[in-house]
This record gives sequence, C-alpha cells and structure tokens, in this order.
Amino acid sequence: MSVKTAFVFAHPDDETYLASALIRKLADEGEPPVLLLATRGDAGHKNGAYAHEKGELLADRREREMEEAAGILGLASVEHLRYPDGKLNEVEEEEFVQRVAEFLNRHGAQTVVTFPEDGGNFHPDHVTISKIATKAVLSGQATTVRKLYYIQSATLTENGHEPAFRIDTEPYWPVKAAALAAHESQRLAVERFFGPLGDVLPEARRYETFALAWEAGESWPRKAEAWILDGLPERVQP
Repeated sequence: MSVKTAFVFAHPDDETYLASALIRKLADEGEPPVLLLATRGDAGHKNGAYAHEKGELLADRREREMEEAAGILGLASVEHLRYPDGKLNEVEEEEFVQRVAEFLNRHGAQTVVTFPEDGGNFHPDHVTISKIATKAVLSGQATTVRKLYYIQSATLTENGHEPAFRIDTEPYWPVKAAALAAHESQRLAVERFFGPLGDVLPEARRYETFALAWEAGESWPRKAEAWILDGLPERVQP
C-alpha cells in the first residue's frame, strides 16, 4: 500500500499542535501518514524543565519526544532534515527543495500538508518550510503529489481562501493531549496554547482546519471536501 499523505513541518511538535486528529484518523483508516521535519528543534530551549539543555543535547531529547508522539499519533515514519532550528531561511534553497521532493517521491505521497505562506504565526521557519514544500510540489519535482493543503490561518481567510475541510478534535482529544504531553521539553509553550492538559478540550482549539492550495495543476480550487483523500486514485507509482 502506498502512503498517500505526508506532513512537512519545521519543528517536532508542529504536527501535534496542528494536525493530531487528522494524523490519527488517517492511521485509524489504514492510511498511516509520514512526517518530514526540517529541524530537530534544537533552539527550543525556553519552554520547561529542560530549559538548560541546548544544541545537540536538546535536539536528541526532542527527537526522542517526537518518536513517542509519533507512536501515539500513528505516524508510519518520521524523518529529520537536521537543518539548524531558527535558521531555515539561510539554507540553500535548491538543495532544500530537492530534499523535500525526494522524501515525497520516496514515500509516494499524493497529498501534502504544510504551513500556509504566512507560517500561521509569521515564524520565519514556518514561512520558509511552507515556501520550500510548495515549491517542491508546484515545480513538478514531487512527481507523485496530487494535492497540497495548508493549515488554515487568519491571513488565508482574510484573503478569501476558505477551508476545504475541518476535523472536530473532540473525539481525538485524549490522543492529542497525550501526544502534546510527549513533547515534555516544550510543556510551557504547549500550556500557553492549550492550557493545562486535561480531560477538557479548549473550545478555541477544537477544530483542525485545512485549505486546499493546489490540486492537479490548479491553484486554490474552490471546493469543499468531506475528506483529505477525496478524488485520489487508489495507487500512484513514484
């Protein structure tokens, strides 16, 4: 069975914040997705009990945390490009695009999910990985890809780009909360966003929402979808 969906993000935990329910639902339906991370999160050292750890020490910890979260979410594979955290905009672009495209082709990804062009929160690493993943798809280098999704952001909505679909996280909250807790070194940042992790899902964080940015040569097709795999062939050969 080919892997149909790939997530391309900047840091360990991006996937858990933004797409836990989508990842777990894909896994539960027998289509476990794959994840590519541009960094190992080696600059995220101000967020909890491990604030004293930096560089490779923190990167090793965050990679282990990501492995635990991946098991909870049902990811089939996690790979790290190991670029410096906080400096993605300094990476040589052609090589960066080629490495992302190689990952997508190797896994036979038909759908790709990444940050919107503004990174969702204008974080430079988020903006850069969105640009690189988009270029890998739109340039034709990622030959298996048929659909490109962005995490819905306020900027997309303001620009008239409505979501293609959304997922109610409430049934998946125990999974999402457990995966968030696995990123223990980032606990303070997690709690700033979600509040204390417990049995109750914050209503403001209830939905994961996705915009269809490109499909089979068409940018921003105006369509509503029931599911991310709608309209895909059963199998695409790399």
